[in-house]
Amino acid sequence: MNGRTEERAAKWGTEKSKRERGRLRFWSACLRGVVLALSGIVAGVASTGGSLGAWGADEPLREMLTPPPPPQPRINGAKVFGVRPDRPVLYTVAATGERPMKFSAANLPEGLHLDEQSGRIRGSLAQRGTHRVLLRAENRAGRAERELRIVVGDELLLTPLLGCNTWGGWGPRVTDANLRAAAEAMVKSGLIDHGWQYVNIDDGWQGLRGGPHNAILPNDKFGDMRALCDYIHHLGLKAGIYSTPWITSYAGFVGGSSDDPQGAWQRPKTPRDGWRFGKYLFEANDARQWAEWGFDYAKYDWGVDRAEITRRMAEALAACDRDIVLELSNSVPLAQAAEHAPLAQLSRTTGDLVDLWDRSQMDAGLARWAVGIREVWLAHDAWAPHQRPGHWNHACNLRIGLLGGWRNQPLTPSRLTPDEQYSHISLWCLWGSPMIIGTPIERLDPFTLSLLSNDEVLEVHQDPLGQQGRRIEVGGGEAVVKPLEDGSRAVGLFNPGAEPARVSVDWAALRLSGPQRVRDLWRQKDLGVHAAGFAADIRPHGVVMVRVAPFP
Repeated sequence: MNGRTEERAAKWGTEKSKRERGRLRFWSACLRGVVLALSGIVAGVASTGGSLGAWGADEPLREMLTPPPPPQPRINGAKVFGVRPDRPVLYTVAATGERPMKFSAANLPEGLHLDEQSGRIRGSLAQRGTHRVLLRAENRAGRAERELRIVVGDELLLTPLLGCNTWGGWGPRVTDANLRAAAEAMVKSGLIDHGWQYVNIDDGWQGLRGGPHNAILPNDKFGDMRALCDYIHHLGLKAGIYSTPWITSYAGFVGGSSDDPQGAWQRPKTPRDGWRFGKYLFEANDARQWAEWGFDYAKYDWGVDRAEITRRMAEALAACDRDIVLELSNSVPLAQAAEHAPLAQLSRTTGDLVDLWDRSQMDAGLARWAVGIREVWLAHDAWAPHQRPGHWNHACNLRIGLLGGWRNQPLTPSRLTPDEQYSHISLWCLWGSPMIIGTPIERLDPFTLSLLSNDEVLEVHQDPLGQQGRRIEVGGGEAVVKPLEDGSRAVGLFNPGAEPARVSVDWAALRLSGPQRVRDLWRQKDLGVHAAGFAADIRPHGVVMVRVAPFP
């Protein structure tokens, strides 16, 4: 860690008390039912239900559904963690609750150590196998325990990724300072305490090839990449980088291939001239450089419709001395999903999602390349057979918060209504799709933060069983049903229509029998025992997301 990194990290440590006071102010505002305004737009919530609360389906809510976390500790985040033998481990125990908090672990295997103040587990493990560790978090208000399974083997990312990406906020103008600000905000906002951990650069960091690996080096917007990764790791987070197998990236920077055997690059006369594969591929050069810098994640964009291209990059990353998660983007053809799934941890399932409900709201130009929530919804179900722990069907980055920076325009609030934003997050959690925040998280408003920090909703997303929720037709609307590891089911009841609707599901449709306990996950509120099914009044494009478990 260089002097600049140490200075920033030390300064960050002194701001810990400020961070806690800020959280208390935020959640106090939630309790008072503050009406949120973002650029003059009042934020409401998505779902209502006469059977779920005091509101009817025709009454807009003016508060956030996510309750404030209690002062007692609650351990969140991934319940299972995959690492390859002899690779460095960084696992931050995510926990909400009053600070200061002390962390401990029983049965932590030799080779790993836990920092009791930060909750970070570091080290490495040489032998393959599964270790069951009992994590503990304790403060003056109470104590929490939860098991963590550490699996040493060939698989990474055994629960879907939670992170952010710079493209939606900054586009190709991204800088070192932007990434550091995002990392700091992930801690300051408390997202790290809910399990969020990856901070990823997108297109725009690349300079020319050079250095000992003849790899892509950073341009003048970035300085010491190792220092950048060290700083992110010091905060308990993980760092991601971007590349493409094309000669030139989408934004016009150096790509992973060239027609020159040494990787020389010249700016193409037109963008499309560079959007092709060169004669020579340099994925091994670049992977070694990323590992040396300390990156944990690589987004490989465009041209990934050839399994051989994916295989080469996967093998290059696997040969490195640290684990690097591989995302395939823009969209992998469904017909090739079975070939790509063993090679990468994330596969994009559609084109680029924009902040609209469906294509009926788009002009002809936008509709040629973009998809809305509804188009993703209808297409994503076909990918379910290819999802498993270690490979996740990625439905595109989240379209909430302030967006539009990639167009070099002022950031503007998401055009999705509050109802649609709740449906957006509910769908991604029920699917187990990686959730990558596409807005600058240092500028999150409280409503958007509440969408990203509901621990009962995120627990569905992080469920170790890893099954993708499947879509079924139900009375008055649609449902997405996700089996969970403990035998319960997460169910999203959706109203995709333009008018309020009563949406109902019979237990028989879920292959359940007998009375079932129902809990509203967004409100974190028990809804009682229901004998044969459940119904809710839901606003247009809204959702009620529940957990259903046998009674007693």
